[in-house]
Amino acid sequence: MKAMILAAGLGTRMRPLTDHTPKPLLHVGGRSLIEYHVRGLAAAGITELVINTAWLGEQLEQALGDGRQFGVQIAWSREGEPLETAGGIRQALPLLCGVCGVCGGSIESDDTPFAVVNGDIWTDFDFSQLPANPAGLAHLVLVDNPPQHEAGDFYLAADGQVHDNPPAGEPRLTFSGIGVYRPSLFRHLSEGSARLAPLLRDAMAGQAVTGSHHRGRWYDVGTPARLHALDQQLRNDHGQS
Repeated sequence: MKAMILAAGLGTRMRPLTDHTPKPLLHVGGRSLIEYHVRGLAAAGITELVINTAWLGEQLEQALGDGRQFGVQIAWSREGEPLETAGGIRQALPLLCGVCGVCGGSIESDDTPFAVVNGDIWTDFDFSQLPANPAGLAHLVLVDNPPQHEAGDFYLAADGQVHDNPPAGEPRLTFSGIGVYRPSLFRHLSEGSARLAPLLRDAMAGQAVTGSHHRGRWYDVGTPARLHALDQQLRNDHGQS
């Protein structure tokens, strides 16, 4: 399986830290956020990576290069202006699977799934647990709702199906930013900016999204305060001051 790390965001909520540094290059526990993902994917045997860039993307390329220092191969999808999650994935399809809806290939000819990871999260999730061949169009890793997102995103049923709305009284979980997708999920997208959530909700309506619940550690590093708190936790874990 190939994997894509999403690293093209502007990081506006992290300013002023992101005025001169792309968010995935911010450090916690002595290592950049994106390096944790690269190492984690490599440890799971996922060594062909695509990383999209926009804001200060040249810094990411300078830091990671072609990936050989981590035992991976990195291809870069340069966006210029951020295209949102689905738009960025759609642009990167030729790098992920060799086909796209407008490049002359047939998206139906190769629907091999690929993994996608948000570049601005930290987690101890084991990427080897991702399904190589999910039953539907997507498989989402869900986590317990963090304090800043108590309402959650989606409902995970006992049969593994993910739904937009839970039955009465049942709680939602939060989407971790880790998923496995088939190229055909993006079949109807045109070029340009596009959000992922509407595609996922349409697929859920067709019973085409499965999920799993990661009960380990996961952090959405969305503000300087959360970045600092995570940094302190990781340093404490390793006995650092």
